[in-house]
Amino acid sequence: MTMPHERTRSVIHTRNFLVELSRDPSLPERIRSNAKLLLHHYPTRDDMVTAGRIEEQSNSLAGLLGPIFSSPIDE
Repeated sequence: MTMPHERTRSVIHTRNFLVELSRDPSLPERIRSNAKLLLHHYPTRDDMVTAGRIEEQSNSLAGLLGPIFSSPIDE
C-alpha cells in the first residue's frame, strides 16, 4: 500500500523528470514538446504540499479515506 508521503514524493519526482525531458536537447522535439504540454497542468511541489495540508486538516475525509497526499515530504 502506498503511503501519502510516498505518493506525494512520487508526483514531485515525476514533475522533475518531465522538466528534465522538456530541457534535454538530445531528445526529439516531439518528446520535449509533450513534456512541456504536460507540465502546464501538472502540480508543483508547493501545490502538492498545500494539498497534503488541506487533506490532513480535513475532518470530513479523516474517517473515510484519510489523506491521499502528505505535507511533510521525505526527499
